[in-house]
Amino acid sequence: MPQQQRASTPEITSQALLQLGQRFGIHYRIEDSPSPLSPVALGHVHDVRLSQALHLTLSDLQVERTYTSTSYQSVPWFISVILEGEISVQLGETPYRLTAGDGFCAHFDAQHPLIVIQPAQPRLRTVNVAVLATSSLALPPPPNSPQFHIWQLPAALRQTLCTTIEQPAAAWRQSLLWQGLALQLLGLGLPEHLERQPKSPKLSQRDRRCIAALHQQITKYPEQRYHLQTLAKEAAMSPSSLRQKFHVCYGCSIFEHLRASRLHKAYRDLEKGFSVQQAAHACGYRHASNFATAFKRQFGMAPHSMQR
Repeated sequence: MPQQQRASTPEITSQALLQLGQRFGIHYRIEDSPSPLSPVALGHVHDVRLSQALHLTLSDLQVERTYTSTSYQSVPWFISVILEGEISVQLGETPYRLTAGDGFCAHFDAQHPLIVIQPAQPRLRTVNVAVLATSSLALPPPPNSPQFHIWQLPAALRQTLCTTIEQPAAAWRQSLLWQGLALQLLGLGLPEHLERQPKSPKLSQRDRRCIAALHQQITKYPEQRYHLQTLAKEAAMSPSSLRQKFHVCYGCSIFEHLRASRLHKAYRDLEKGFSVQQAAHACGYRHASNFATAFKRQFGMAPHSMQR
């Protein structure tokens, strides 16, 4: 990239990645990061909320330093395609190297996170689609275990994506185009065998509102005590129905989401300078030892290693 272009290109620092990770349940690790304000990459990342069920992220970066993203926050389905550049992706034991024209579809959770390595490179362009709810799109529900599937992007669709990504993402006409392109990516990227799975329970508009409100409440106040019977009564559902419908919407159980939300709050508190004991109590853990075990399982490191 010419020097005059680099000077006008927004910088993405480790501090910016930290803020992004807090929003989406992603832990970033940057190789050889001298300062939180040093650029990790140059370029643009645009988030586009297409509907209540779909979230689109368009990324066009010059990666200055290799960094790793570990995603813990579960969604029913996540699809990514590489238009230019390369990444290494892992869900389980085996890493896979993906290059331009490759795509993958994944279902992951806090216990089986999605790990993506973005090596330093002149240009990395990707399109990511997160399915936030399956019922309104008549999509198959996520499986109970992690799912990872690699597929090839058709050449014509790749060219269309490359052309469309150059246009302003905020324009109303572009949102319509991206809505259609995102549905094409879902149609191509979701594994075929899922069509044979039993149908998920039907969710009314009221069901979706109640479950979305519950998800938001847990995310915002993870330190509170929650009981399935009480939550089901408040939602006017049976406990089993609430469990099933929450899993259909978010691809994880209520208490998996609660545990992940608590640990992400603790992660942020530790970065602010809280002690391990303070962070444990602030996020709802009564015993620091149980908290330390859960934290290490979630993030792969002990909580005291976060302290400055």
